[in-house]
Amino acid sequence: MNKGKLIVLEGIDGSGKSAQYRRLCARMESDGINYHHIVFPRYDKDSSALIRMYLGGQFGSRPEDVNAYTASTFYAVDRFASYREDWGEIYHQGGLILSDRYTTSNAVHQGSKLPEDELPDYFAWLSDLEYGKMGLPVPDLVIYLDVDIETSLARMKRRQEKTNTSADIHEKDVRYLERCLKTARLAADYYGWAKISFLKDGKERDIEEKNQEIYRLILNAVK
Repeated sequence: MNKGKLIVLEGIDGSGKSAQYRRLCARMESDGINYHHIVFPRYDKDSSALIRMYLGGQFGSRPEDVNAYTASTFYAVDRFASYREDWGEIYHQGGLILSDRYTTSNAVHQGSKLPEDELPDYFAWLSDLEYGKMGLPVPDLVIYLDVDIETSLARMKRRQEKTNTSADIHEKDVRYLERCLKTARLAADYYGWAKISFLKDGKERDIEEKNQEIYRLILNAVK
C-alpha cells in the first residue's frame, strides 16, 4: 500500500480556521481534487466522551484542573478511533486527507499549561505518543493560522452571539487563550509548521488572499 498525504489546518480559537477549511474543501471539490476531510474533535462520537466531559467542566472549571499529559490522551484516543474507523484505509491506499485540527491541537492547547522550558520535552512526548506508540500518521504539512489575541476574542464573541452558544472552559479563560497563542507560535517553530498571518500592516487580511496562500501550499505538498 502507498502512503497518502495528510494536510492539517491549525489555529487557536477565533483564527478563522473553520472558515478557511470550508473554503478549501469547496475549492478542492470545484477543482476535481479527490480528498477526504476530517474534523477534530468528533463530538458526535463515543470516542470523544472524555473530551466532552473535560470541556464541560466535569473534571474542574479551569483547563489546568486536568494536566497537559492527561488531557492530551483524551484527544489522542478520539484521533485513534477516527483513524481506525474512518480514514486510515483511505490514507494507506494513497489518498489525500485534509484535517481541521490534529495532534497539533494538543501541542497548542495542552502545551499551554506547561512552563516554557518544559515544552520541548512535552512536544517530543506528544509526537512519540500519537505518531510512535499509537501509530497515527505524521502530517506532511501543517498550516498554522496566526492571529492576535484581541482579534481571537472578538471573533469568538461574535460567533457565540451568532450561534447562541456559550463558551467552554477553554474559551472562558482569557489568560489560557493568551498562553495558547504563545505556545502555538513556539510549537510552529519547533515542528516547522507553515505560518499564515491573519494581519498585514496591522489590518485584517482579505479572506480570499489568505485562502490563495494556503491553497498554494497544499498544491505544492501534494505534487
